[in-house]
Amino acid sequence: MTDTVIQTEKLTKIFGSFTAVDAITFDVKKGEIFGFLGANGAGKTTAMRMLCGLSVPSGGEATVAGFSVKNQAEQIKHSIGYMSQKFSLYEDLTVYENIRFFAGIYGIERKTIRARSSEMLQRLGLGDQRNTLVGSLPLGWKQKLAFSVAIFHSPRIVFLDEPTGGVDPVTRRQFWDLIYEASDNGITVFVTTHYMDEAEYCNRISMMVDGAIKALDTPANLKSQFQANDMDEVFYRLARRAKRKSY
Repeated sequence: MTDTVIQTEKLTKIFGSFTAVDAITFDVKKGEIFGFLGANGAGKTTAMRMLCGLSVPSGGEATVAGFSVKNQAEQIKHSIGYMSQKFSLYEDLTVYENIRFFAGIYGIERKTIRARSSEMLQRLGLGDQRNTLVGSLPLGWKQKLAFSVAIFHSPRIVFLDEPTGGVDPVTRRQFWDLIYEASDNGITVFVTTHYMDEAEYCNRISMMVDGAIKALDTPANLKSQFQANDMDEVFYRLARRAKRKSY
């Protein structure tokens, strides 16, 4: 993991008199699983929106997949995948219709979509659910399908915003197996989560408090630095320092 695929230098976002993201600096390597953590209101969602090319920074610099977040947002959007807890798939479309729709957005040819989707569905155990409406699938299957769709076009980076919210622990662990597989294939995974046990699965973690990154290291090093038994303790010790409320 030597290639830098995300690099920020004093990246800042200001709304009026409110500084949502306060001069954050970090980088993420190719194939890395990077945890981006913080309590509600810490600024992580705003930062992620800038990195995805959805919001223009107020200051600082950042490149994603080699493209500037300031003036190359469209190139960024075609180089990344994205999945959120709130919306990832159209529930009134079938499994295959969702795959075809999202793959088509990225310009993948229908012949390639058909071949690649069959292999993907078999691997997920959804081969018999090709024509099933997504809305009728169990939540865990929806999440695994949504992740697979998000990386269907082989992006350099996939952004996951609270991807396992509401699913049971066993399904969450299965979901992380897919993340490991993507990482092994060279896809960088940038993930936010409220589950501190999932933070343990990341190669490195950053923790935001009041718009600024207050800690960034491996889980093992952070636990040692804060003399904590687990990432829950690290998180709460940092979160207690927050002065602003959720926005």
